[in-house]
Amino acid sequence: MKIAIYGRPFNKNIIPFIQDLSDTLKRSSIEWIIHEPLWDYISTGQNADVKTFSTHDEIRNEKVEFLFSIGGDGTLLDTLSLVRDSGIPVLGINTGRLGFLSSISRDNFEKAIEFILQGHFSLDKRALLRLETNKPLFGDVSYALNELTVHKRDSSSMITINTFLNGEFLNSYWADGLIIATPTGSTGYSLSCGGPILVPQSENFVITPIAPHNLNVRPVVVSDKTIISLEIEGRGQYFLATLDARSVSIDPSVKIAVRKESFGINLVRLNNENFPGTLRNKLMWGLDTRN
Repeated sequence: MKIAIYGRPFNKNIIPFIQDLSDTLKRSSIEWIIHEPLWDYISTGQNADVKTFSTHDEIRNEKVEFLFSIGGDGTLLDTLSLVRDSGIPVLGINTGRLGFLSSISRDNFEKAIEFILQGHFSLDKRALLRLETNKPLFGDVSYALNELTVHKRDSSSMITINTFLNGEFLNSYWADGLIIATPTGSTGYSLSCGGPILVPQSENFVITPIAPHNLNVRPVVVSDKTIISLEIEGRGQYFLATLDARSVSIDPSVKIAVRKESFGINLVRLNNENFPGTLRNKLMWGLDTRN
């Protein structure tokens, strides 16, 4: 078995964890490669024979069977540009904060590796959304696991987002912005803006306005077979378009359409995990917080 290790190179506290992880993999006779920027960050000049990777093609050529994401949910979102449509399963080991996607705690990673070796896991296929525009914005990684957001810039006045479902007019949202989220993204930014939680296999998108001017405007759930089109107006010359954690500046001439991507991403789910349990644990449902 061969796995790839990915993490963001900014936290020195990750160094002892990577060492523990590599030792565990070696004891389990698992071959591993590590993302080159991460290795350059944590390396002390020793173990110079460690194999690294930088691109999606290198992961494919190395015939990697799993990718381990070390960090929080934002780190796992980064792995989309590496696994792309390869189907390589991603296991998130949470060294960040909440961790809806990176559900394995750093204290339980050895048990997770043992479960994988024993085949005690399943693949949780998550849908992606695809962004299509009349001008190139995000290169060849024009898809997202969580959401597309259009937003006003800085402290400018509200913007108007004219929204269409399969070409039929839905609404002109007068707001700070608009979120189009997948079921996975429904527990992220959309949730914080009052959107509903969608179960991962619900085959829906949720359209959630950000601070709408009209208080009777509420989030709308639509089928993920719907093509959602946006036209943006405002007093400012530029707005922001954000695809997961990547942002670009756009102007009113940019026309946006969102549809379901033809492929998804596989998340490793251990057999003792499930989505309702994750909700209860992460959102502390049923926990008596009274002193």
